Amino acid sequence: MRGLLFLLLAAVVFSTGCSSSRSSKRENVAPPAELTEFSPQVGVRQLWSASVGGGEGKQGLRQGVAIDNRTVFTADSDGQIQALDLDSGRQLWKRDTSLRLSSSPAAAEATLVVASLDGRVLALNPDNGEERWSATVSSEVISQPAISRGLIVVRVNDGRVYAFSAIDGERRWVYDRGMPSLTLRGNSAPEVADGRVYLGYDGGQVVALNLETGAQIWEQVVAVGEGRTELDRMVDVDGSIVVDGAQVYAASFRGQALAIDGVSARPLWNREISTYAGFALAGQQLLTVDDQGTVWSLDRSTGSAMWKQDVLAHRWLSPPAIQSSFAVVGDLEGYVHWLSVADGALAAREQLGDEPIVASPVISADGIAVVVSSSGRVAAYALEN
Repeated sequence: MRGLLFLLLAAVVFSTGCSSSRSSKRENVAPPAELTEFSPQVGVRQLWSASVGGGEGKQGLRQGVAIDNRTVFTADSDGQIQALDLDSGRQLWKRDTSLRLSSSPAAAEATLVVASLDGRVLALNPDNGEERWSATVSSEVISQPAISRGLIVVRVNDGRVYAFSAIDGERRWVYDRGMPSLTLRGNSAPEVADGRVYLGYDGGQVVALNLETGAQIWEQVVAVGEGRTELDRMVDVDGSIVVDGAQVYAASFRGQALAIDGVSARPLWNREISTYAGFALAGQQLLTVDDQGTVWSLDRSTGSAMWKQDVLAHRWLSPPAIQSSFAVVGDLEGYVHWLSVADGALAAREQLGDEPIVASPVISADGIAVVVSSSGRVAAYALEN
């Protein structure tokens, strides 16, 4: 039954059609909000766009891109990996792996990593795409691997976490944990900070591991599943975990958001919210999207709401990213929206084709936003004063 809920949710998304003017044919499904006119607060310039394979289609992988230095790396379920120049979109190299690639690529420390539905992990030379090594894990990999301190950390769909040497692929450790029988399609990607690996689990917990050994340091419950059925009791922590200094922020589906002291694992605050998106940090604000398509800003010190914006309700927004003083989200019709971090007001809008944008936009070090659609269309956007 694993992944069943996502398939139901995906069916809802695509049954609404590709025009927000169509009403839902299902009595219990809210149609996406109509897009309304507004006065732009910022100029947005598309630097380039390109097609990078067939994309992920309706698989629900949230397959995004990676940016390292001035290179954008993409991967798709047909097995293609491409490297594009961040400034021009020019293809630098392309490799066909013949694998059903399912994770977003990860790029850091002169290493590029991708993983597949077949449980294969590949490490490549980011300069030319040549394979350095491959390894096998116990199940499909959906979440983006993490690279830190010469180790590659891979979260597997059965709950296991593997660490490999970035140099030769030697397996350093495995952390094993059971999973509920019914979960959302997707996993929280490993978040590595200060020699620790932070993971969100489908049972509603956040776990901290030692990066070097894989030993568990602490576990904290974000939400407890309640209800008569397995569907009612789903409290997956599937979105991005934010680690900033000694504080850890996580949120769950049909549960709550929680701030955790990273040293003692003591909860600092909590508030009810249901999200599959996790958090993006913008100064003193935590930005997220709830399961109804409302964008929220929470005070990182208290968890109280600073503002909320529901004008994009039921548009199945991507997890947010922060570009300068704006939150960037994609939607089910291929639109990219910029919202003011200060008050949540709509600030700009562009359209990248007409296919859904399910992966979080990725922001380069100098503030370029790279967005990819489920059909494999990718574009880069810069803000203009």
